[in-house]
Amino acid sequence: MSVDVMTAATALRAQWDRLHDWVDLMADPRLGREPSVLEGWNVVELWAHLGRAMDALAVCTPTPEGTLPLTLGEYLGSYPDRADDIAETTRRLAAEHAADPVGYVTASARAALAALDTLGPGDPVVQARRGPVRLSTMTVSRVLELVVHGDDLYRSVRRARSADAVPDPVDPAALALVADELLTIVRARGGWDLEVVDARRWVRLAAGRVPYDVDELALALQARYTSDAVPDLGRMLPLL
Repeated sequence: MSVDVMTAATALRAQWDRLHDWVDLMADPRLGREPSVLEGWNVVELWAHLGRAMDALAVCTPTPEGTLPLTLGEYLGSYPDRADDIAETTRRLAAEHAADPVGYVTASARAALAALDTLGPGDPVVQARRGPVRLSTMTVSRVLELVVHGDDLYRSVRRARSADAVPDPVDPAALALVADELLTIVRARGGWDLEVVDARRWVRLAAGRVPYDVDELALALQARYTSDAVPDLGRMLPLL
């Protein structure tokens, strides 16, 4: 982990504030029934997933001394095996909170930020849903959830409205943090010296939001030294 708790917490709050500006959009029941860019999910289900993501931080508890934490890469690596469970739980939450989806997600975010204040400002190992992690790791993973799904919402609403006249719910600093942390995972696994050129393009590739393409990758990343080339990461991506 290259991000401390305070930096991650600042990014999480900024990203949540940016998403919270979308509450009026999410309160529109007509929009909520529109299909999202994630196959099988409508817009209100995608919004509800943000609440579930923040709930995961809210329920974290300290672990016994000496507990070994997972890295961010290891924690994210547990996502694919639970994709069906995540989808089912998200749909159930969306149905349960259909009368007030904005209230549910807002309450979840408040509880998560309160838990972050209680567990911090140090960086203890906490028990998360998928295993023990440092508080900094858990917080970064929540920033990642809000950034990736915030971008999903952005694309979904633009498509539903057939227009660009919606605010971007992704905070630039939070996006940059997520892009760097995802690249850190790649560097650790392959040893390449790469840097981010286009943060949103890289996050979409790393999160599997767009089909993998070497030309797109070359627009998203670059080698730090001009004598090197960007490697083909097709077997490594997506990371989650």
